[in-house]
Amino acid sequence: MDKSPPTQMLESIYQELLPKLQIESINPRNPIKISHIPAPWQPLGAGNYAVVVYHPDYPDCVVKIYAPGRPGYDEEVEVYRRLGYHPAFSECLYARDDFLILKRLYGTTLYDCMHLGLPIPQQVILDIDEALKYAESRGLHPQDVHGRNVMMYQNRGLVVDISDFLHIENCSKWNDLKKAYYWLYRPLLSPLRLRVPYSTLDMVRKFYRIATALKNSVYLLIRKLLRLRS
Repeated sequence: MDKSPPTQMLESIYQELLPKLQIESINPRNPIKISHIPAPWQPLGAGNYAVVVYHPDYPDCVVKIYAPGRPGYDEEVEVYRRLGYHPAFSECLYARDDFLILKRLYGTTLYDCMHLGLPIPQQVILDIDEALKYAESRGLHPQDVHGRNVMMYQNRGLVVDISDFLHIENCSKWNDLKKAYYWLYRPLLSPLRLRVPYSTLDMVRKFYRIATALKNSVYLLIRKLLRLRS
């Protein structure tokens, strides 16, 4: 797994970043709060279980640090071990002590592309499709693949978040996004180059969540009724 990140970077992580970084995870359903990060380290993102930071001297690497007591570290390390190298995924360069050093992926999420009015070529969708099939061939189960977890860089597709790929569940998010791309985006939105406000995108996300929850509830109810009849 380890691919020898810069020695000076590791020294900075252990001597500066980890001892002085202050993060707080109050509710596992909400993003972690960063109270303090030592200079020159910079925050890049915060999820519900971990934060991502980078050092300006090593811009092609990021450090993902899990909050104390939050799950997911061992699973993510295993996912990267199985993935190995693939151009649409990041790579794990180092994993110890509840943090990972990852190859940094550059690009714009499809969610932000919609907001900025950037055209999304079909090749981006095809790349992500191929990457997810590759992950399945490595014994993984792609989950939670949506517009904020996939990116476009130089008209190619990238998958950003793989942390749930060990979960064996049915997840239709990517297939639903593809349907929206081919049925709505390509024929209607793309030619107009519309910039969709974040407020509208968030409304669509909330509606999708409600519709998905309702669909799952109906499915479970039908299964229960069928069991009672049998």
